Amino acid sequence: MAWRDHCRAAKKRARKIQFTRGRPNRVQLYRELIAITRATLAYLEQASERLAVASTPSIALWQIQVRHYRPLVERIIRQSERRVLAGEPVPADEKLVSLFEEHADIIVKGSRDTEYGHKLNLTTGRSGMILDLMIEAGNPADSDRLLPMLLRHIALYGQAPRQAAADGGFATRANLATAKAWGVCDMAFHKKAGLRIEDMVRSKWVYRKLRNFRAGIEAGISCLKRAYGLARCTWRGLDHFKTYAWSSVVAYNLVIFTRLKPT
Repeated sequence: MAWRDHCRAAKKRARKIQFTRGRPNRVQLYRELIAITRATLAYLEQASERLAVASTPSIALWQIQVRHYRPLVERIIRQSERRVLAGEPVPADEKLVSLFEEHADIIVKGSRDTEYGHKLNLTTGRSGMILDLMIEAGNPADSDRLLPMLLRHIALYGQAPRQAAADGGFATRANLATAKAWGVCDMAFHKKAGLRIEDMVRSKWVYRKLRNFRAGIEAGISCLKRAYGLARCTWRGLDHFKTYAWSSVVAYNLVIFTRLKPT
């Protein structure tokens, strides 16, 4: 079977796309890269048809991989044609951003760089131990996630916390009113976002204490990322991603638990 290795040509186009400005120039490079990809898929089809009569374990495993990755490659081609060639906006939930981790989401926070993976929401207690972890799907707004996290806390521990502090992204009047109705006496947000301190907590002293507690949580998040590997998951698959995240949290909690002093 005659075939040609297009890896070098594909890498050259991909690199040029990365550093080329101007849509017309990028469109032509995308056309060439898509053509190279289609040619490689044609080789793959021919090889798969010729090996269909073979029944060795290694060929059977290879055929399974072909059946898995071929639809993903075709999906990326269609996505590129819609987005780049036709100029059609593709919704984020329809985009495939990783061929090998197809579950990965696009995460954009303000003007920061775009990340790929899954958004995590953590709940911590007074001791610094992590009480709950939510692995979100997509890129939901922070303001939409406070109440689901609070509901999970109530379901796990039987009641709402007496006092709570959250990031400024969670601050809305509706979230504050609902949290108060569910039993949270003092609900402080790191940024006021138009809310009055008197509406959130009993006094400015309480607000300052809860805000400082919220600032201290950033140290725990930093420790999780740098000491417990939560900045980047190295296990493949969504289930393994969740297991990796939870194992990092459990390891962190075990260390915090051993450092706690009896009161």
